[in-house]
Amino acid sequence: MKKSNMLIPLALSLAIFSCSEKNNLEKNVISLNTSELKQVYNDKETIKLSLNLAPNTELDSVVYHLNDIRLGAVKGNEILTVPLKGQKYGAYTLKGTAYLNQESKDVSSHISLLSSITPQLVNYTIVNTIPHDKKAYTQGLEFHNGILFESTGNGEGVGTHSKGVSSVRQINPKTGEVIKIKELPMEIFGEGCTILNNKLYQLTYKNNEAYVYNPDTFEKIATIPYFKKTEGWGLCNDGQYLYMTDGSEKIYKLNPDTFEKLDEIVVANQKATFPNINELEWVKGKIYANFYGYNGVAIIDPTTGAVEGVIDLSQLYDFVDQHPDLDVLNGIAYNAKTDTFFVTGKNWDKMFEIKLLK
Repeated sequence: MKKSNMLIPLALSLAIFSCSEKNNLEKNVISLNTSELKQVYNDKETIKLSLNLAPNTELDSVVYHLNDIRLGAVKGNEILTVPLKGQKYGAYTLKGTAYLNQESKDVSSHISLLSSITPQLVNYTIVNTIPHDKKAYTQGLEFHNGILFESTGNGEGVGTHSKGVSSVRQINPKTGEVIKIKELPMEIFGEGCTILNNKLYQLTYKNNEAYVYNPDTFEKIATIPYFKKTEGWGLCNDGQYLYMTDGSEKIYKLNPDTFEKLDEIVVANQKATFPNINELEWVKGKIYANFYGYNGVAIIDPTTGAVEGVIDLSQLYDFVDQHPDLDVLNGIAYNAKTDTFFVTGKNWDKMFEIKLLK
């Protein structure tokens, strides 16, 4: 009897130890179930979520997040199936939080979400060729009241390393003549421009601020700081809001009075996201964008960031003077009256009026 009585505390301690081990989240919640996951998804797919657990582990519930977006919750360790339609493109941290008896443990993994759309190649024809100041390191181009407005930067030449002067200009679209020009101080590197509510907005590269001018006189009306410390690259508007790039894969939707960020999208096709988004133009509900280093234009859905079309303009590079300071295509202006685009490049001696072929 004494031996039997001595075994009772030992059996109880083993049972308590076993239950403690069984309900220890730190040791028994191992990872997200990667056998149900892929590294890359598109926006037409669904994702299946569950956890890898040690044998005989029980949970109260699991909650899943995509970055800070709550995807849903399940009882125990049931599978959660979530459609990805409507989520923005880009890289995400996928997190599962396991709960048991008021304790919790997080496990995570990484996925990328891309577009399901295959971009269409859009062809074009050259309508006209116009002279362009080859000292103009073009950053922005836009039509307004029949006049072309251009913003330029301090162009660091790829050959002679000569520097131009940042400016905003009015240009005759028929002759290429510079009608009016306002040059900025040499320490300011001008970037993209757009006109909204009869105000000319011009970005700066690294000064972290935008300038607002009267488009008729070029009198400066205001200086507006960016919503965060970043670079200014391209700019356009939809008639109500501004859209800005900073050299990343993102396009930011901004309040034109304060430059407060209202939304952002990541630009992607079915294979990758695209950094170095540069000059922008808003045309019929789409964003047309240059990418620094590429002689082409992407047609982008401003709601999702999906690249829907591509215009290959690389042949235009061969039609301009091949001088030492020649740089890449940059500058898109849409003329609604003729349904044509004016395109040029950094230090190009020509501007081309083109018409897209449907």
